[in-house]
Amino acid sequence: MDEKALMQAAMDAREHAHCKYSGFAVGAALLTADGQIYTGCNVENGSYSLGCCAERTAIFKAVSDGKREFSAIAICGAPKGEPAEKPCIPCGACLQVIAEFCGNEFQILLTDGMHTLKEFLPVRFEL
Repeated sequence: MDEKALMQAAMDAREHAHCKYSGFAVGAALLTADGQIYTGCNVENGSYSLGCCAERTAIFKAVSDGKREFSAIAICGAPKGEPAEKPCIPCGACLQVIAEFCGNEFQILLTDGMHTLKEFLPVRFEL
């Protein structure tokens, strides 16, 4: 996996964020097991709970194309117009969506390096 290229894809996706309420732009790039990259950005809505995070946008795009096996995701975020330098950890909802498709060792690339799903979600919800 080319970590630099995956993070660059997330940075590029971040440019499309619709974040007029929070001003916080997030981009994500999801790497499928077969080497494809699906990107997403956060999309906010005036009815706040109706927005969608970048991570879930990327995953839902991939799933809607029939993909179910993922290798890694890169995530970056910062106030719009500022460089994404600090790590942007996925929210609980995004972590649970990732857990629906990925195991504990799934790779999450942030601006400070590689992490695992288990590091951020030590216990997942399961039916």
